[in-house]
Amino acid sequence: MEDLLGILNEIGFPFAYDHFAEGEAPEPPFVCYLLPGSGHFSADGGVYFKINEVRIELYTDRKDLAAELALENVLDLHGVFYGKSETWIDSEKLYEVLYQFTWGMDGASGLVGK
Repeated sequence: MEDLLGILNEIGFPFAYDHFAEGEAPEPPFVCYLLPGSGHFSADGGVYFKINEVRIELYTDRKDLAAELALENVLDLHGVFYGKSETWIDSEKLYEVLYQFTWGMDGASGLVGK
């Protein structure tokens, strides 16, 4: 988890897990991240290797290629292989650019085998 927080800090945008409290969201661009699922590898009746799903959501008030590039450069620097999609959230008047990936956590050293 510390490795993920380090990556988010490097991106340089304000971030929160899942969402910012109502009325406390910073001006865009900002990031929300989630760990919505897992696909752990089992062996001998237990969890042998933890694999977590990660979602990083970049929010902007306009199409912001520079913000996307900044985020992608940090992910690329760390060798993170991600999928990307985007949507306009009309009720919020924000673009959401979603980066999804999985990574393995060994518990001791954090991020391994992205």
